[in-house]
Amino acid sequence: MKDNVLGLTVVLADGRVIRTGGRARKSSAGYDLTRLFVGSEGTLGVITEITLRLHLVPEATSAAVCSFAEMKGAVDTAAAVIQAGIPVARVELLDEAMVEAVNHFSGLQHKVAPTLFFEFHGVSERNVVEQAEMAEAAARENGGTGFEWALRAEDRARLWKARHDAYYAALALRPGAKGWTTDVCVPISRLTEAVLAAKADLAASPLKGALVGHVGDGNFHMVYLVDPARPEEVDEAKRLADLLVVRALEVGGTCTGEHGIGMGKMAYLEREHGEAVEVMRDLKHVLDPMNLMNPGKMLRA
Repeated sequence: MKDNVLGLTVVLADGRVIRTGGRARKSSAGYDLTRLFVGSEGTLGVITEITLRLHLVPEATSAAVCSFAEMKGAVDTAAAVIQAGIPVARVELLDEAMVEAVNHFSGLQHKVAPTLFFEFHGVSERNVVEQAEMAEAAARENGGTGFEWALRAEDRARLWKARHDAYYAALALRPGAKGWTTDVCVPISRLTEAVLAAKADLAASPLKGALVGHVGDGNFHMVYLVDPARPEEVDEAKRLADLLVVRALEVGGTCTGEHGIGMGKMAYLEREHGEAVEVMRDLKHVLDPMNLMNPGKMLRA
């Protein structure tokens, strides 16, 4: 999102209204306050207006799905596609638990196995077909089977339905449970080991859960299903989430690619950024000395 925000109108804690950025495609004028406020999780001001970058609808779009006997093959394929420079617009990963969940929840019939979903954009139908064929070749080298791709909008929507229904499908794996969700993002070169370690941790745990990821940028999410009335289950979810984050940081990743710090990951922010957190705290004090904006969120008092 941050790459598509050109400018903001922000109300500060003292009542001042400021404008950051503008409609120009790029600017080197002063501090990049736009990115600062976009990444602040509402702790520095209230955003009231946003200027967004618009993108043309691609001339041609294709979608594809492919399953794998092992998770390693799926993740290695995603990494190979990105590292080879194949211009894939989206590449999403569902583990076998998530595929089984969406099959039941959405009435689909995907093979219950680690599965990749691709989307390709191009200037012509021939262009996107070529991209899909290159991705298919990479998948086959890593044991991928059942490669299915579609050009028509209704066929693409059918292929993507599994990904769109993933969260609620996961909750249906254990009726009445709550989803403890967390995410990390790691370098593409370390994605396979991070995903396999997360899967191994879950397999050794008494909790049910599933994995879904925007693996094209190294970001993936875990959903642990817990009964909030059972403290031991909440503690186990926290333990699994801690293992996930610690491993991500050890390989040069981040404690959250999308979810944000909120209150639950403040300790990890300090571990990830060290002394830079003090600079963040200084900025918070300058812009919000009374701590009015989302107090207790992101930064410890």
